[in-house]
Amino acid sequence: MSKRGTINRSLTAGALAFVCAGTGVALAPVASAAPAACTPSAITTGEYESQGTVRNKSATSTCGDLNLTYSLNSTSRLYDYYAGRLRRSDGTWFTCAKRYVQAYDGNHSINDSTYWLCTDVNDNTPFSVASLLEGGDSVTITH
Repeated sequence: MSKRGTINRSLTAGALAFVCAGTGVALAPVASAAPAACTPSAITTGEYESQGTVRNKSATSTCGDLNLTYSLNSTSRLYDYYAGRLRRSDGTWFTCAKRYVQAYDGNHSINDSTYWLCTDVNDNTPFSVASLLEGGDSVTITH
């Protein structure tokens, strides 16, 4: 191989590395502006088929579901059944298709689909949580 071919390859490799490095620098500001993965919200539950604390689905989150990630029953019982509730544009409320799921007191994995109370929720949709056995429980919905 000639000396000229080696120099051309070296220049090409150097230019490619420079372009890749430049691209990484250009993308860094975009990555820092990316939405948060999920947003936790503390809620006090409503009674069966009613609302407690009302929150809005985060518009800056990439998380499309309402995930029950913590629950604490307000009575001596160590569990309750929880359902996500969403408000329609006409102001009426409905319980998500999942209905009521049993959850013991404590933390729940955001990756466990058992605790995905509502799925594919649109940004800024008002939501709440209902308890089957009685209201007033403390839950965290990560959305």
